[in-house]
Amino acid sequence: MPVLPEAEIVSLLNPYLSPLPNHLPPLLSSYLDLLVRWNARTNLTAIRSPEEMVRRHFGESLFAASHLGDPMPGTLLDLGSGAGFPGIPTAILHPEVAVTLAESQNKKATFLREVSRTLGLRNVEVWAGRAEDLPRTFDTVALRAVDDMKVALAAAASLASRQLLILTTEIPELTAPFLLSEKVELPGSERGYLLRAIRS
Repeated sequence: MPVLPEAEIVSLLNPYLSPLPNHLPPLLSSYLDLLVRWNARTNLTAIRSPEEMVRRHFGESLFAASHLGDPMPGTLLDLGSGAGFPGIPTAILHPEVAVTLAESQNKKATFLREVSRTLGLRNVEVWAGRAEDLPRTFDTVALRAVDDMKVALAAAASLASRQLLILTTEIPELTAPFLLSEKVELPGSERGYLLRAIRS
């Protein structure tokens, strides 16, 4: 039995992305089931409530994924992916985007591979190493809940050929060649923002 009914997942996600494409609810339901089960034995997220997981992790990730700009990027790197946010919801919403999940912690990387396999996400690759060691650049680099924003931003800037997508509660200082092009409050958040910075 699923952790939450699909109808409840759709309702919880309504403020972030509406209408929700028809292919999303069953995939997100399977993802949530995996996340709750793995989180019980491996600390993937400090959030324990399935409803809050849907809002904070799925909702905010899908909100970010709906602000990728035009034209849609062909490649996206989720830097320090953790339990897959925002990379996996982005890959589910945009199967045409090739998403790389960079996660150096082995247990989390194993979880990411399991999610990708279970959900049949052909557009997802897991990089189980330091993002700085990646051999290529990406159209978009996404950052969320990173430990050291300054260090992460420097790594992201060297890997992004077009734009940075940042989910944050504190506005970082951007340096050239990236310029802030969009700053949007996250739905239901008192101090969370989505920032989009474009390479000039």
